Amino acid sequence: MNPTQLKKTTAKASRVTRKLRCRFDLRESVITPYALTWFEVIGYTVLLEPDIALGKHQIGRSSYSDVVLYQRLYSALQKINPKKPDEAIAAAIEQVTCIPSSNLLENNRRFHKLLTNGVEVEYLYNEEIVHDFVSLIDTSNLLNNDWLAIHPLTVVEGSYAHCPDVVVFINGLPLAVIVSIQPSDKQATFKEGKERIQTYIEQIPKLFDYNTFLVITYGSRARVGTLTSDWQEFLPWRTIDGEDFPAKGVTELEVMIQGIFDKRRFLEQVLHLIVFEENETSISKKLLRRPFCTIQYPKKSSC
Repeated sequence: MNPTQLKKTTAKASRVTRKLRCRFDLRESVITPYALTWFEVIGYTVLLEPDIALGKHQIGRSSYSDVVLYQRLYSALQKINPKKPDEAIAAAIEQVTCIPSSNLLENNRRFHKLLTNGVEVEYLYNEEIVHDFVSLIDTSNLLNNDWLAIHPLTVVEGSYAHCPDVVVFINGLPLAVIVSIQPSDKQATFKEGKERIQTYIEQIPKLFDYNTFLVITYGSRARVGTLTSDWQEFLPWRTIDGEDFPAKGVTELEVMIQGIFDKRRFLEQVLHLIVFEENETSISKKLLRRPFCTIQYPKKSSC
């Protein structure tokens, strides 16, 4: 993206932000409204949980314990797999939502295989058992996928209840979680954000069975990591498209959302840049960063 294009996009985002401030009462929120702005700019539906609770938007969630939006998942899979019968779609959803293990990383790795390779199903057709695959995402037609960001999202598991600041759903599946730390707290660091994520992982783990990315924001700054990243391993994203570095004044948050959550780049990273490494005692999940994503800006900022 060249500077002229970037200025146009920034101007557009500024207009959207003004609309968001009128539409969303964000005064009590930790998350900056610009985060929601940029999701709208790149084509996501952005919903506030209070609107969902009041019935203004139906998302297919029957209780606060649901982390998969079943109605949106079912509709998306029908669109992505138009030639598959309902029995195949239902069988795929059953596999996706069945959590076979108490080990979060095992569940996460299993889901990642389903997400990238498709779900193998069998069903009865013309009195014969058919073996087939159901795709969870459409990489050839981005419009067939359902792109949604909800702020915040209350999740209840057992005796715990938490409200991650933003949860990003693709086809009803919670693939990314964003947490924000108070920009007014001068002592805040990204370590604090990682500690909050760790609390979520320990107390509402089912949200993270499906997780691809974790993002920590601090005002206009942002870092990305995975389930197994230490806080020092959460890194900024340096360029939106890999060709041009952002113009002066463009924030880390803008670059992060446009660079990672752009629909095509998001799917490319899910399919090709997530790896799991296993040794005798543990599983490590890594986000492979291409060199242009980690080159430092001329002026280095500290954490």
